[in-house]
Amino acid sequence: MDRPSRWAIMLSAFGGSFLSNTCVIGLQWGDEGKGKIVDALAAQHELVVRYCGGANAGHSVTVGPERFALHLIPSGILFEQVLCVIGTGVALDLETLLQEIEGLQARGVKVEENLKISDRAHLVMPYHKLEDELAEQAASGSNKLGTTKRGIGPCYTDRAARRWGIRLGEVYSPESFRDKLAHTVEHKNRIFKALYGAEALDVDEIFASMQQMAQRLEPHVVDATALLNDAAEQGRSILFEGAQGSLLDLDHGTYPYVTSSNCSVAGVSAGTGVPFRSIDRIIGILKAYCTRVGAGPFPSELHDSTSEFLRERGHEYGTTTGRPRRCGWFDAVAARHTCRINGVDSVAIMLLDVLSGLEEINIVTAYRYQGKNLCSFPAQAEVLDQVEPICETVPGWTEQIDQCRCFSDLPANAQAYIHRLEALLHTQVEIVSVGPDRDATIYI
Repeated sequence: MDRPSRWAIMLSAFGGSFLSNTCVIGLQWGDEGKGKIVDALAAQHELVVRYCGGANAGHSVTVGPERFALHLIPSGILFEQVLCVIGTGVALDLETLLQEIEGLQARGVKVEENLKISDRAHLVMPYHKLEDELAEQAASGSNKLGTTKRGIGPCYTDRAARRWGIRLGEVYSPESFRDKLAHTVEHKNRIFKALYGAEALDVDEIFASMQQMAQRLEPHVVDATALLNDAAEQGRSILFEGAQGSLLDLDHGTYPYVTSSNCSVAGVSAGTGVPFRSIDRIIGILKAYCTRVGAGPFPSELHDSTSEFLRERGHEYGTTTGRPRRCGWFDAVAARHTCRINGVDSVAIMLLDVLSGLEEINIVTAYRYQGKNLCSFPAQAEVLDQVEPICETVPGWTEQIDQCRCFSDLPANAQAYIHRLEALLHTQVEIVSVGPDRDATIYI
């Protein structure tokens, strides 16, 4: 496909405005740098929408000397003219959301009419967090999932079970909410006592707390499904912001070491109510290497000084948890898989500057399992955990590249690395990030 015809609108948009709807998707195990790209594109869209996940996600945006860590609020909040929407598919922690709003306002960021929250979003309740923590503590060995213990999984479990899930809009009907809450807390207390010997939770305390927090957020609460569909029908440009990464997708990731929602492009329509045909372009986000937080298979993981080099150079510690990330080489097998399932139009390669200083760089180009090369990304975690990564070695570069602003400014070996990734992914690289700042970005 001809590059200018596909991306002429996008490239000109950085000096003008978008007229179409874009989805930004992580293609690894999260932490790819989606926040920076969403921030870069937000000014050219009228709405930015978060459609999945919860406070277990963290997007970092650097503006000059300031760094913003966002967990529930879309990254577009740093632009006053952009309407930010927390969609139906988000597991909503009211306490965390209020803390995030207060933190942004204390730093001079406007969070008023420009933030809307879906009344259909399911609530992360105190018993969800307790359940998450107790279950992870009781698990052992391979049964530990590496959860952030933010209650996201139990919230989504109750949503799917239908009997126990509570949506934000229900809190504004106090009597029926109180009755449902009492029934649910009684059920949870029985389970917690029987399985873990835990003390009972107080329903009155939970009710009062949820009422107080919901009242503070009421000016932001809307029918987000109607709002977003109206915007799409009016031709207003929407940017859909994914959380986590596609290798953590509930259905297409490294199950069971995944998150509890569809964080691939498959989750956009379910998490917003906007039909998929309304999305015009899909941009996949990849690090120039790989990281993973928590348990689960990681074929390209390193256990040597190079891993420590990547962790320290890339500041690879979780935005949400602060946990050190596991680090490894770029895995083209996994990235091809996620490019395909998301139908990406192009990719952005992030943190290329972290690789500066390495004499050689490896790229995982294939897997071997029980003596045979695998032709696709394996579905079973135990298979993926046992594969032998087949690597291709390419020359690195010693130059620092954080001041490069054109592709031609990059060292020849850095350019060759990007071109090799394009060939392996069968997908065009359109954006290269060479530093955390907004302007440390190359548009090819």
